[in-house]
Amino acid sequence: MKNATIKLPVLYEEILTESRKINFPMLSDLYTGSFLRTLVSSKPTGRFLELGTGTGLSLAWIVEGMTNRSSIVSIDNDQYCQSVARHMFGSDPRVSLICTDGNEWIMENIEERFDFIFADAWPGKYSLLDETLSMLNPGGFYLIDDMLPQPNWPDGHQEIVDNLISELQKYSNLQITVINWSTGLILVSKI
Repeated sequence: MKNATIKLPVLYEEILTESRKINFPMLSDLYTGSFLRTLVSSKPTGRFLELGTGTGLSLAWIVEGMTNRSSIVSIDNDQYCQSVARHMFGSDPRVSLICTDGNEWIMENIEERFDFIFADAWPGKYSLLDETLSMLNPGGFYLIDDMLPQPNWPDGHQEIVDNLISELQKYSNLQITVINWSTGLILVSKI
C-alpha cells in the first residue's frame, strides 16, 4: 500500500519548531497523531483526557479532531514543556491545560468521566491503571502508545510493558486491540 500523505494539524509545525528549540525529546509519531485525530472525531460532543501534554504535539492532533461541542483536559507535571502548549492553545475555551502531578490529579478527580483517554505518560498507564480506566465512559476509548521498543527505554522496560498488557487483558469489561504499528499502540474500548 502506498503511503498516503498525512495532513498535519494547523499548529503542528510551529509546535514542532518550539519543541526542538527546547530540546524536547519525546516527539509524537505522525501515525499515532493521525489515529488520535480520527478517534477523537468519532466523539463530536466528547470529553477527552490527555495524560502527558509535553509540548502539545499530540494535543494538536486531538484538537484538530474536536468539534466546538467537545473539550479536553491535558495534564503534565513539567511547566516548562507545557508552556509551549499553553502558548498555542491557551485561548481555546475547549482546552484546559493543568500542570500538576498526574497521579495526584487522577486521585483528586476520580469521579470525572471521559469519552476518550490518551495516556501518554506514566500516570494512567503504568500507575493508577484501575483508577484511570474507571474514569472512562462505556463506549469510550483508552489509547496508549510506545508499546514497541523505543530507543529511550531503560533496561527492564519491556517487562513493564508486558505486565501492563497482561493486566489489561484481565478486565472483563474491556475490548482490547494491540496494534503493532506506529510506536506500538493499544486501543481499549469499555463495554
